[in-house]
Amino acid sequence: MTPEEYTQLKAFARVDGAYLGVAWIISFAFYICGLSSPLLGLLGTLIAVLSPVFAAIRLGKFRDNARDGIISFRRAMAYYILMFLYASLLLALAQFVYFAYIDGGYLVSTYSAVMATPEAEAMLKAYGISTQQMQESISALAQTEPIYIVLNILSMNVTVGIILSLPAAAIMKRAARPGSHGQQTNS
Repeated sequence: MTPEEYTQLKAFARVDGAYLGVAWIISFAFYICGLSSPLLGLLGTLIAVLSPVFAAIRLGKFRDNARDGIISFRRAMAYYILMFLYASLLLALAQFVYFAYIDGGYLVSTYSAVMATPEAEAMLKAYGISTQQMQESISALAQTEPIYIVLNILSMNVTVGIILSLPAAAIMKRAARPGSHGQQTNS
């Protein structure tokens, strides 16, 4: 890959990563709102679950529009990983602002209230988790600094991006057809 091609890859991945990051921020906002309105929580979950498909579609558009329909496995994988990295950084910024300045204990108090219901206690008992263990976990979450929560989520998102880049790149790669004038590089 030439320096110009690498610059092109990063530029397009940044733009698509911004789109993906905005979708994740909306998903996160719906998740928080979904703690009191289950329909919004479901919508947030749906956005999160469909985001790898959206990323694969954006990878296909990059391949078709910027790369003339030709992309190697490694380049497709790099694009997908960079897209997830940029989206993860954008989401991390939004989550840090939320946890540090907006939340004010809402998430922890909502978790505590939900875990105090008879249904949740029965579920915990079925999994062999005591109510005291769950309360200790919620207390630990309440004492965790926002930056550590955000860094944990950031690392999970990047890891998921790396893992999902393998099947996405395998599906989206496309070599030059024999006899075509398109140039295919191995990077």
